[in-house]
Amino acid sequence: MTQQPDPPTTAAQPCTVVPGDALSPADPTPGMTRQVALQTETMWSGTVDTEAGAVSGWHHHGDHDTTLYVVSGRMRLESGPGGAVVAEAGPGDFLRVPAGAVHRESNPGDGTSRAVIVRCGSGTPTVNVDGPAPADAD
Repeated sequence: MTQQPDPPTTAAQPCTVVPGDALSPADPTPGMTRQVALQTETMWSGTVDTEAGAVSGWHHHGDHDTTLYVVSGRMRLESGPGGAVVAEAGPGDFLRVPAGAVHRESNPGDGTSRAVIVRCGSGTPTVNVDGPAPADAD
């Protein structure tokens, strides 16, 4: 018989729901619209909508590791030295943005894209910057 650990002190906390129409505007970056559903000291979750052809400003998410789940449309992330690394995803795909990774998002598709975002970390969830990480000097 396996011994079960004691339940955490939060074991009696109930699960909750945030209705889709209860989200509120969140940490803006030019070219995209974010809405927050839930935010704690160590987690941020919500959505991001990007219009067709839009390109966001360069930004990072501080100490937050970020996962995006693409619900509809196309999403393209540019990151890495000089913004030269491109990752593109569509419905059903996940994208990962490591903590501190400077990037920008765009929508190369014909319609608005939507993704669900979950960030784990603390501090400011979005920091807008002037450009990508510097390219390697050869």
